[in-house]
Amino acid sequence: MEKNTIPWYLDAQLARVAHMMPLTDLTDYKKARQETEKFKTFVGKIAEDERISISEKIIGAPENNLELRIRIYKPEQSKDILPALIYMHGGGFVLGDLEMEHARCQKMAGDAECMVIAVDFRLAPEHPFPCGLEDCYQALCWVAENAETMQIDKDRIAVGGCSTGATLAAALALMVRDKNGPAISFQFLLYPALDDRFETPSMSAFKDIPGGDISGAKLMWDYYLTDTDRKSMSYLAAPGRANDLSGLPPTYLMTNDIDVCRDEAFDYAQRLLAVGVPTEFHCYAGAFHAFEFMVRTADLSVKALEQQMFVLRRALHSSGYVNIRGKTDV
Repeated sequence: MEKNTIPWYLDAQLARVAHMMPLTDLTDYKKARQETEKFKTFVGKIAEDERISISEKIIGAPENNLELRIRIYKPEQSKDILPALIYMHGGGFVLGDLEMEHARCQKMAGDAECMVIAVDFRLAPEHPFPCGLEDCYQALCWVAENAETMQIDKDRIAVGGCSTGATLAAALALMVRDKNGPAISFQFLLYPALDDRFETPSMSAFKDIPGGDISGAKLMWDYYLTDTDRKSMSYLAAPGRANDLSGLPPTYLMTNDIDVCRDEAFDYAQRLLAVGVPTEFHCYAGAFHAFEFMVRTADLSVKALEQQMFVLRRALHSSGYVNIRGKTDV
């Protein structure tokens, strides 16, 4: 079979609405930001979850005394010390804000019984790498330093995100490992974009599909890496470039089979497993990038969200993993 002639099949429920989904063109990123409001209309009004109390704080950002906004989601009835998840929204490094993942953050806080701290990190191209990552690190450090006051278990702080938010989460885990920063107990990576080199079969296999194709991927990486020499850049910019994935926390990595980022996620999961990082990997058949965010009522979306909540709750409330070779637990 010739290149790019492999058939691909979309879940029937997703297919019925895929043609109605607004497509985002990043060529004019300022216009694209305005048009992201269409997604809010498409997915519908988000009902507030009565189980969750929501507050915001402004904390010091890493450079020039800039301010960084975080939004804190806390289970209303909980009086216990809680685990926490530092969460980053998607949007191709260029789009998005705290409202984009408001529904998911509420659901994670309630269903997984954890504190969720959403980070309003700076966006490219005005603030290219490493600005957004530095903001995420600043938020993690602030949460760790204020864990006792916030009634957070300092030993159960996870990082996560969807799409390029998951890219930032993966980079944050590497950054913490290399800087010996605040301990991360788990990384929760939903369909991350991990590699800027566009060398995988899936990157060129899918065109004009919901969730974006290679042309959009190239634009987002160009915006994010505006000030970066691609030949000598840090793997913190694109975690898929990291040669050593040892020492990272237990990981959940989800992707979709009709997704340009699919194969780099497969590769990352395999390399995590190869160095002994406990890793759960899931690829949804017939699904496109961010399907459960954009079409929440589809059966597959409901299943995916249920699994995400199960995985997160188990990771944050279980006793971890036992090394069967008799050394320390993970």
